[in-house]
Amino acid sequence: MKYLLLVFLLLISVVAFSQKKYTFSGKVCNQDNKVPLAGVSVSTEEYPQQGAFSDGDGTFSLRLPAGDYNLTFRLIGYDIKELKLRLDKDLRQDIFMEKSVVVLDEIEVSATKKDGNVKNVQSGVAKLEIGTVNKIPVLLGERDILKTIQLLPGVQTAGEGNVGFYVRGGSNDQNLILLDNATVYNPSHLFGFFSTFNSDAVDNMTLYKGSMPARYGGRLSSTLDVNMRDGDIENYHLTGGIGLISSRLTLEGPIQKERSSFIVSARRTYADALAHAIGVEQVKGSKLYFYDLNAKLSYVLSKKDKLTLTAYHGKDKLGLNEIAMMDWGNTIASLKWNHIFNSKKASATTLSYTDYKYNVSVDLTTGLNIMSRIRDLNLNQEFSFYPNDKNAIRLGFSSVYHQVVPGDLESEDPSRLDVSPYTHRYSWENTLFASNSMKVGDRLEVSYGLRLSSFGVMGGGDYYTFDADDHSIKDTIPTGNGQFFKTYWNIEPRLSVACQLSKTSSVKAAYNRSVQHMHLLTTSNLSSPVDRWISNTDYIKPEIANQVSIGYFHNFDDNMFEFSAEAYYKDLRNQIDYKDGADVRTKEIIETELCFGKGRSYGIELFLKKKYGRFNGWLGYTLARSEKKIDEINNGDWYAANQDRTHDVSAVGIYELNKKWTLSATWVFATGSPMTFPSGKYVVDGHAIYYYGERNKHRAPSYHRLDLGAICMLKQTKRYSSELTFGLYNAYGRKNPYMFGFRQNKEVRNQSESYMVYLFSVIPSVSWNFKF
Repeated sequence: MKYLLLVFLLLISVVAFSQKKYTFSGKVCNQDNKVPLAGVSVSTEEYPQQGAFSDGDGTFSLRLPAGDYNLTFRLIGYDIKELKLRLDKDLRQDIFMEKSVVVLDEIEVSATKKDGNVKNVQSGVAKLEIGTVNKIPVLLGERDILKTIQLLPGVQTAGEGNVGFYVRGGSNDQNLILLDNATVYNPSHLFGFFSTFNSDAVDNMTLYKGSMPARYGGRLSSTLDVNMRDGDIENYHLTGGIGLISSRLTLEGPIQKERSSFIVSARRTYADALAHAIGVEQVKGSKLYFYDLNAKLSYVLSKKDKLTLTAYHGKDKLGLNEIAMMDWGNTIASLKWNHIFNSKKASATTLSYTDYKYNVSVDLTTGLNIMSRIRDLNLNQEFSFYPNDKNAIRLGFSSVYHQVVPGDLESEDPSRLDVSPYTHRYSWENTLFASNSMKVGDRLEVSYGLRLSSFGVMGGGDYYTFDADDHSIKDTIPTGNGQFFKTYWNIEPRLSVACQLSKTSSVKAAYNRSVQHMHLLTTSNLSSPVDRWISNTDYIKPEIANQVSIGYFHNFDDNMFEFSAEAYYKDLRNQIDYKDGADVRTKEIIETELCFGKGRSYGIELFLKKKYGRFNGWLGYTLARSEKKIDEINNGDWYAANQDRTHDVSAVGIYELNKKWTLSATWVFATGSPMTFPSGKYVVDGHAIYYYGERNKHRAPSYHRLDLGAICMLKQTKRYSSELTFGLYNAYGRKNPYMFGFRQNKEVRNQSESYMVYLFSVIPSVSWNFKF
């Protein structure tokens, strides 16, 4: 606790300056629709070292000595706004910016400010604007933010065409994904080929993979913070698109002009319906589709208060004639209240609800159904303080109630239920956090913070003790409803330091400790709706990661190019893996299938980006390792984790040929995934049964692919725009492995052979997009 006390003493011991200073604050909005603009840089000629950015609600605050100033407001895609100001008292004024007549390139992978990657204190942060997502070619032409972030260094894809991703050697479940502050447990549709995020409804997204702010926690590797955009507060718009397998439609506009607005966005696939229509015999009587619905209401209650309500519902459905039916999806709701006390104090209060659920009907004739779900109810409170122009303080708390249902069984014929439903698990997670970003002179900035977290394992079912050698059950411990059976306390310090070497270069270093209490159990790299989430018990302990990183950042040619090189090392504790032959999906007491140990990941990330001009793009390269060490696996030696990729390369190019045509291309390369091959076999009734040797000793073939895209602007006026987008996925037809298997040779039955399954060869796509 002494560390917590130290940080809070530092936060409250900020020294004020003797020179009289005043605060200029306000909100930056779009001139046409009055929608708040996030990420606008605010600077002044007189004090170039002082500056600010507008937050997610367009609010900014700048504290300066008394005097006359020339302020400049900048945002990519908008005309520069200049303002002359005499500051002799605290002032507040709203700023309105107009979109540029000429559409600027929208590649923005770091910060909005031209030299933000050099001057921002945080490293390992990537900010993506939706304009980037909409121009990059992807599978079947469906714009996807999760596939776009896979093109950044330090981020690898979880599989062919999959939206799952690994960050700096972490597993798929070690990424915290938020939609307007609500947790998204399964961010994928159609077994991972599409994400839950409809790009028409998304405003911006930020990925933290290095120095994570203290307000984020609960995952070891990264936080992806996705913000849904507000509806137009002045005019009504209809936006949509029609593609080969899906269509989408978005309606937005004011409820009460300049006071409130709404946006509703819907999307649905129809691959099965299209196959039925053209007479594909194999899909008759089957279903395969997904739909999702986004909605957001925004209310400006006063100049100091804003209320937003975000809702999301999505579902996938897969049916195989009369054999089985599966559906899964997310329901999310978030209510947020932003309040400005004065120019130095603000708060944000969020109440959110998350419900992820899947149902499997394994025998439609008898009505046997299996249901699993995870539900969260979360209250998050954050306060922001700006005591002077050198410090920005954030502190607050979060409280999350978790309910995990591993599996409930129902049947119209009760006699068929010969197994008991899994025990429901309940837990309560609470966190206190505080941080301060402090400028020390003109060249040094420090951001430090602390999280104090508690995770209470609650009763309502049986818990168990296990044998240390074979993990078999030794004893059963009954617990009562509402009883706190076990509580884990953890302190998570955060520290980032940035030193300006010159106006165009800097060095940054960071230390980050993270703790994870919710864990995803799967034996595959592929995203599956029936992957099983579990929480801590007295036996399953929190995962802990300590990460250190250092990086060099440099801009050149008047900030047209940016370069960065970052190195990191991550030490991981209480890592979970599965014993050989484990059954993680149907085993009721899952602890008997698990084993625990430690892990490590380390690597170097190189990044070069061209930001402006008719041609822009980036190159990314990652050299990394991710390993585990568990006594029961490979005789306790270090072995490659499932997500280990030694080399990862991504190249992105976007070229504005003319006002009508924009061309794009991406090329990716990655070392093949670790694999476990059989070391022997025995034959029973003519069928080969394999037994396996060392875990992840072998490698799949390397993965590489070229995607091409083009956008043709058919018509663009102030009231209407229309375009065609073309895509070519896997342009040179590389047969990348989706999965491997082993079988007996058909000709020589006593010989075994391996085989590879691949999904995609060359896949063209076309879609029509419009906006009224």
